[in-house]
Amino acid sequence: MFGAIIGDIVGSVYEWHNIKTKDFPLFRDDCFFTDDTVMTVAVSEALMNGGKADNFIEAYKKWGRLYPNAGYGGSFGSWIQSEDRKPYNSWGNGSAMRVSPCAEYAFKSRRPYDRPEDSIVQARQLAAISAGVTHNHPEGIKGAEATAYCMMMAYAYGLNDAKNKIREDVPLLFGYDMTRSLDDIRPTYRFDVSCQGTVPQAITAFLESTDFEDAIRNAISLGGDSDTLAAITGSIAEAAYGVPDEIKNKALSFLDEPIRNACLRWFCR
Repeated sequence: MFGAIIGDIVGSVYEWHNIKTKDFPLFRDDCFFTDDTVMTVAVSEALMNGGKADNFIEAYKKWGRLYPNAGYGGSFGSWIQSEDRKPYNSWGNGSAMRVSPCAEYAFKSRRPYDRPEDSIVQARQLAAISAGVTHNHPEGIKGAEATAYCMMMAYAYGLNDAKNKIREDVPLLFGYDMTRSLDDIRPTYRFDVSCQGTVPQAITAFLESTDFEDAIRNAISLGGDSDTLAAITGSIAEAAYGVPDEIKNKALSFLDEPIRNACLRWFCR
């Protein structure tokens, strides 16, 4: 969860001012949290309230109305403010940017006698529910599931084995192309709010990383929808590397009280 929030905050100032380099200050004074953070918190609350479809709908609308100017896409912003509870067939990357608590929940709630496969199945099921109440297009659900799956690989295996599993499994399970390097992607990559145009690139940013901070820098260096790319990459990177306390504490300073309190409830549950 914190990996996504950190990626969002770091990427916030580059979303509309893309850079194609890894050489930049990790945090700037004008960084801020966006809808990526707000909806990640909403997912965590929905899981604590039961993890059913209605819990996600209620949490998204509650937190979206608390932060109406956080930068939502047009369709999602309208859905938040409406009384409509039906999904609207979105394939946007919002389903993947917010999904990290689903994998965390599945991993941390496993029992001693559970097989790793059981937790992976649970993570994907929760991811699909979290996505499907709004982003019920197959690409929207797939983006959320793929992100959660990569997180579970990072939790379940050593770093090198996890990266190898992701490279092998993601094309087979989700149809994403994992053959292109960051150097292949970066020169022509442009702003793209679709899952299919964001999630594979974010996964690649993790695969080529050496630590948590390097993963975030990789994602930002691609350009595009920087905060969401980095939120997705940061989700996977946190599962693989953890987050250095210095980076976590700095990110906390950009959060207001309701968001910080929600994070504490999640971590202390």
